[in-house]
Amino acid sequence: MKKTLNIFMTLLVSLVMVSCESDYGMFNRDNRPEIPLSFTNTTSFGFDPYVEVTNVGTSQIVFEMEIPENSGRTIREITRVAAGATAINPGTLNTAGDYMTAPIAGQGNKVIFTTTLEEFRAKRPGVAITIPAGGFAEIAFIFLVTLDNGEEIVSMRARARVKA
Repeated sequence: MKKTLNIFMTLLVSLVMVSCESDYGMFNRDNRPEIPLSFTNTTSFGFDPYVEVTNVGTSQIVFEMEIPENSGRTIREITRVAAGATAINPGTLNTAGDYMTAPIAGQGNKVIFTTTLEEFRAKRPGVAITIPAGGFAEIAFIFLVTLDNGEEIVSMRARARVKA
């Protein structure tokens, strides 16, 4: 009797586990857009793509983004930008206030975002850029890019590495 109960319980648990997959879809999957957005002018060391800028003069921070030409889509615009310390995340696009005053129009499958350290410091005065001797500091950006069909892509976090 005990052996029959164990077999029955094992079958019941197996049935429940199999039925959950069909109810809720995949439990463990990456959250990637159908059309990938890449940063073409960046370097990557670790997780995030980054550009290097100097802390002297009027250094520009430029991020060039593109989607594959064969995707069948074009980039309409950069709709929103979140900027701040490296702790920003996609939710910051909705909570930190837009870094831009107007959307930036796309150019086919490409779009370019340009700002300066002076502009960053003016728009994000609470973010200290303290560069240690012989080192660097980092600031971060996340972009909401809208395609021609209205689909929105949230970029991964991109960093600007500020050197002395």
